Amino acid sequence: MNEAQAAGVFGTFLKSRRARLQPSDVGLSSYGARRVPGLRHEELAMAAGISPTYYTRLEQGYPVQVSVEMLTRLARALRLSEAERQHLFDLSRTHHPGPSEQPAGDVRPGLRQLLDALLGVPAVIMDRYTNILAWNAMGHTLLVPRLPFAAPNDAASRPNLTRLIFLDEPTRALYPQWRQEASRAVASLRLASGRFPEDDAMTALIRSLEAQSPEFAELWAGQAIEACQTGEKTFSHPSAGAFTLNFEVLHLPDQQGERLMTYTAAPGSRGAAALKTFRICEN
Repeated sequence: MNEAQAAGVFGTFLKSRRARLQPSDVGLSSYGARRVPGLRHEELAMAAGISPTYYTRLEQGYPVQVSVEMLTRLARALRLSEAERQHLFDLSRTHHPGPSEQPAGDVRPGLRQLLDALLGVPAVIMDRYTNILAWNAMGHTLLVPRLPFAAPNDAASRPNLTRLIFLDEPTRALYPQWRQEASRAVASLRLASGRFPEDDAMTALIRSLEAQSPEFAELWAGQAIEACQTGEKTFSHPSAGAFTLNFEVLHLPDQQGERLMTYTAAPGSRGAAALKTFRICEN
């Protein structure tokens, strides 16, 4: 992504967040009919305490220097969530291109041992593109049991969780609340794309998904941002039926976007019973 493209992405994000605000949200009165939803350029600029011309140039995608103070004002005026605020700061760095390291792509032996030691807990390790780098037996049984267990070992054809959610019918059927799951996947991927703006592989993944899935393209255009660190997921599993699990996402300390996702169930729940059947299969 070159500087002009990066500035355009930054401007598009600003525009999407301005469009969802009303004058009353920032303590202003509304006068006259509005041809488009949201605040006007000059209203947002007033709320942020900056020049309307300067703000308009930002939103139109001109490569303009943005200070930390200015970003803080914009985040406050746009009523950004913490994840959105982080994304705004991440995108601002695309005005100053620098090297972007690629993830290593291989899971070190200690992490594989950790996966195998998580008895009774489905777990997977993914990179920032949501390629599955490794999983334990229960993670494999939960997510894509029809694939070979060794599928993540082949770097050229690793299963990609986002691709599976949008393009693979059995995976779509795994999530009865598919729209919610799809929205989470897109919001999380957008957050990762902002952290690594110079990553051509990330851009290629997004463009490929936009071309292959109208649903992905629609959700991506919505500019949603979400960290997706913890929560619940409901499954309709081909062998264990319907159940709900809690998930936790732990980011690994290499700062390349790799993370460990685990799934657990409350004691005595339908999810706990389902996980016991997975252990029987594992044994």
